[in-house]
Amino acid sequence: MWLWDRGTLQISGGFWLLTAWFVLANGVDLLAVVLAAAGTHELGHYLALRACGAGISRVRISVFGAVMETAGGPLSYRRELVTVLAGPAANLLCALAMVVAGGERWSIPVGANLVLCSFNLLPIRPLDGGRTLELLVSWAAGPAAGEWAARCVGGCTALALAAGIVFLMHCSGGSLWLLPAVIGLLGTAAGEIVGNSDFLGA
Repeated sequence: MWLWDRGTLQISGGFWLLTAWFVLANGVDLLAVVLAAAGTHELGHYLALRACGAGISRVRISVFGAVMETAGGPLSYRRELVTVLAGPAANLLCALAMVVAGGERWSIPVGANLVLCSFNLLPIRPLDGGRTLELLVSWAAGPAAGEWAARCVGGCTALALAAGIVFLMHCSGGSLWLLPAVIGLLGTAAGEIVGNSDFLGA
């Protein structure tokens, strides 16, 4: 469900709920750090898209981050891989720059960038890792094989992560602060199984 839709920008209800949940659990200061890391990530995607000659027709923001829809025709597999991996690369480079420049005083922003980089490389669509898997298999064996691989690997990974988080919640005494992640992962797994990656409109 898109609770904010202004044509070129769509923000899902799940994003607003996750943001509110995060603030309640961690405070506004840490949210600002995470949003800065997310902005760095999306800037990497944007600059790579522009370098490849693609325009942006729409930005969709959900619990899994932002998805930029391109204008001006499809990119080649090679160029699309570059644009997809540019986001995690931007986070990694930013983290390395802060380590070199500031050391321990930048530890929280460094951690936020590294976590965001690692999270986005999970082989789950619409994350960058899931899209990378789909593109690589499609390039090697065709679009049908790429879709099949992304659905199978993404669905199984999402289910495994959801189970792991539930176990972690149990071990931590029933803490519910990771519950939104479980709901999002289960929705993603169900979407891949039924062939609809926007199953819950997260």
